[in-house]
Amino acid sequence: MSILKWLFEAQIQFGSKSIAWREVIGGILGLSSAVLGLKRKVIAWPVGIVGDALLFTVFLGAVFSFGAEDQQKNFYGQASRNLLLIIVSVYGWIRWNQHRKSGAPGTPPVVPRWTTTKEKLVLVPAIAIFFTIAYQIFKSLGESGQWLFVDTWIFTGTALATFGMSRGYVEFWLVWIAVDLVGVPFAFKNGYYPTGTLYAIYLPFVIWGFISWLKISKKEKATV
Repeated sequence: MSILKWLFEAQIQFGSKSIAWREVIGGILGLSSAVLGLKRKVIAWPVGIVGDALLFTVFLGAVFSFGAEDQQKNFYGQASRNLLLIIVSVYGWIRWNQHRKSGAPGTPPVVPRWTTTKEKLVLVPAIAIFFTIAYQIFKSLGESGQWLFVDTWIFTGTALATFGMSRGYVEFWLVWIAVDLVGVPFAFKNGYYPTGTLYAIYLPFVIWGFISWLKISKKEKATV
C-alpha cells in the first residue's frame, strides 16, 4: 500500500466512530504552524499549507459524503476555508521571505504592529463585504440554519486572521481567539473530534501568540 493510499484510507476506530488519520495529522500540523508563527519562523507557512491541504480533503469528503451515511451535511465553508488558507498562506510565505531578505542579516521576517486607522477604514468594510458574499454563496449551495452563520464566520475569521499574520497585525490573534470559541463546539457537534480538540488546544497558544507579539511590537516600536 502506497503512503498516499494509506493516508486517504487509514482510520482510527473509537467504538462505532472512526476518525481519518489525515484529520489528525492535519490538526497537528496546524498547531505546529501556529507555534512557529508566533515565534516568527518562516517555516510556519509551508507546515500550515500541508496541514490545510490534508484538512481540505477531510471536509471536502463531508461535502460529498464520501462513503459515510452519517455525514449528510454541507461543509462548504470548512472545505473552502482550508483551500483559501492555502492561497493566503502562500502569500504570507512569500511576504515573510521577501521582508527577511530585504533587510540586514538577522532581520525578522515580520515586525508585529497594530493596524493603523487608515488600514481599519479599508479592512472593516472589506470584511463585512467578504462575509456577506460568503454567506450568500454557502446558502445558495445548500447550507442553512445556525451552522450557515457559524460556518461563514469560521471561514471569514480564519482567512482574516491568516492575512493579518502575514502582515504582522497584532490584533489578528484576537480574531483567532474568536474563531476558536466558535470552532470548538462546531467541530464536536458534527463529529470532527480531532479538529475540535485542535481548536481547544489551539486557544492557549493563540493567547500566547497575542501576548508575545504585543510585547515584541512594544519593544521594537521603542527601539525604532
